[in-house]
Amino acid sequence: MTVIQELEKAEIDSVLAKRGVPEFEAGDTIRVHVRVTEGTRTRVQAYEGVCIARKGGGLNESFTVRKISYGEGVERVFQVYSPMIEQIEVVRRGSVRRAKLYYLRGRRGKSARIAESTTIRTKRLNDADRQSAASARASAEAEKVATRKAAEDAKAAEAEAEAAEAAAEEAAAEEAKTAEATAE
Repeated sequence: MTVIQELEKAEIDSVLAKRGVPEFEAGDTIRVHVRVTEGTRTRVQAYEGVCIARKGGGLNESFTVRKISYGEGVERVFQVYSPMIEQIEVVRRGSVRRAKLYYLRGRRGKSARIAESTTIRTKRLNDADRQSAASARASAEAEKVATRKAAEDAKAAEAEAEAAEAAAEEAAAEEAKTAEATAE
């Protein structure tokens, strides 16, 4: 492996650690969550459309997404491992016979539709996506419960500490009264 390939692999691994890249190909309808900066504010914008092409390899791999916005076709090219992409979701898997769907540019309406794929591979990928989403939801819920429990435990410990402090003050006051009574 050359130095450049090692650097590319390290960069790809760092991006994959932050977010996963699902298996998708041309014909799939995908939703890309892109980080958009407007002035000083940053927000996440979803861009949903049909993937009409994937090209390149390694760190330079890119894909083109086409959608119809207000009756006008809009295409946008994204880098697969871009840090500006927050998340990529596969909405539905399409059944196509080509790797590049540039012919969709000249089509309108029903002729521009792509049939949904119902193969075993598609079902396996969809099940895997559902399982990963369910496990992510479960881990997020477990984290919420853990933080809630930790907050409740902290409150209980704080209440016990206050009660112990109040009891200590009361005991000190009792000792002071007894000391006064014996001194008189």
